[in-house]
Amino acid sequence: MSGEDRKSHRIMQYINHYNSPIGGITLAGDGKALTGLWFDGQKYFADTLSGEHEEKELPLFDETKKWLDIYFSGKAPDFTPPLSMTDSDFRKSVWEVLLSIPYGKTMTYGEIAAEVAQKKGLTRMSAQAVGGAVGHNSISIIIPCHRVVGTNGSLTGYAGGIDRKIWLLSHEGVDMSGFFRPKHSTAP
Repeated sequence: MSGEDRKSHRIMQYINHYNSPIGGITLAGDGKALTGLWFDGQKYFADTLSGEHEEKELPLFDETKKWLDIYFSGKAPDFTPPLSMTDSDFRKSVWEVLLSIPYGKTMTYGEIAAEVAQKKGLTRMSAQAVGGAVGHNSISIIIPCHRVVGTNGSLTGYAGGIDRKIWLLSHEGVDMSGFFRPKHSTAP
């Protein structure tokens, strides 16, 4: 296959922007499904976005913006835009658990590790490995990695930043009294 033929077989990626109450958000998609949603400037920003992409208005982005409008109005959206989780099977299995965490609830890294281990027929799984997968979630908010907390109540590990994590959890009505901001965090 020539270089030109390979280029024509690549899936085109598109981007669009959304202004949220807590900062700009970049949306990415392949035209059919959302492949990324990042706070502008966050850790791992646009990590799944190819160098070749085009800014475009698409029905997919309209649907995602409708979801975000509902979410930021203080309600739990009753639909999920089409998602394309393009990564390892392990990360996808973790992100599927994240999708099951209800609006206004939290889960620990250890609880997620136990659930993924059970689904894979394993006796245990590393919470640290789960933490790595959670941190590399490319579709923030919709795949709610902000709802994951440390067993001891630490709010560590949100690529969008601890202040945004606190805002999102508070916005969802989570009782924040049992949580604390870690002294040393890997998140910005």
